[in-house]
Amino acid sequence: MELEILSTAAQIAVALAGFAGVVVVFRRESVHEWSPIDKFRLRLLLSNSVFPLAYSLFAMLLLTMKPPPESIWRWCSGFAAVCQIPFAVTSIKRARALSPAAFKDVSKIVFYPLFALAGAVLVLQFYNLAVLNWFWPFFAGIFVHLIGAMTQFVRFVLLLPARDER
Repeated sequence: MELEILSTAAQIAVALAGFAGVVVVFRRESVHEWSPIDKFRLRLLLSNSVFPLAYSLFAMLLLTMKPPPESIWRWCSGFAAVCQIPFAVTSIKRARALSPAAFKDVSKIVFYPLFALAGAVLVLQFYNLAVLNWFWPFFAGIFVHLIGAMTQFVRFVLLLPARDER
């Protein structure tokens, strides 16, 4: 059952990464001409699409071992945590580098709750690594990344491009 869930998550992640390409194509200007906040949102969309794909593929690789390792979900949570920490650090740095005008309240309403949820899931990854060895905490990491990617995609589709306010 886990293999089917991971396969579905990987397919969703690939679709969301493809949507990023659609977003780029339908903009008038090239990515290099985008405002810093739009570049940040694109980076979040791509990262939140690539990480679930990588997590799912790593877990599928371990599931193909015969027999699968007894501590498979610990390994997967460890892998997810090792990936999530640098992503969180760079996301915070990039968000702090944005001007206050670029990082408006609307962005804060979306960014901070998702970041808090991601922080809670990171703690859950460590708990799963140390204690649980269950599938659902590992999958929670995939889930949060996919929610983040979907949120950024919807924002790109519904919101007008931000003006360059550096």
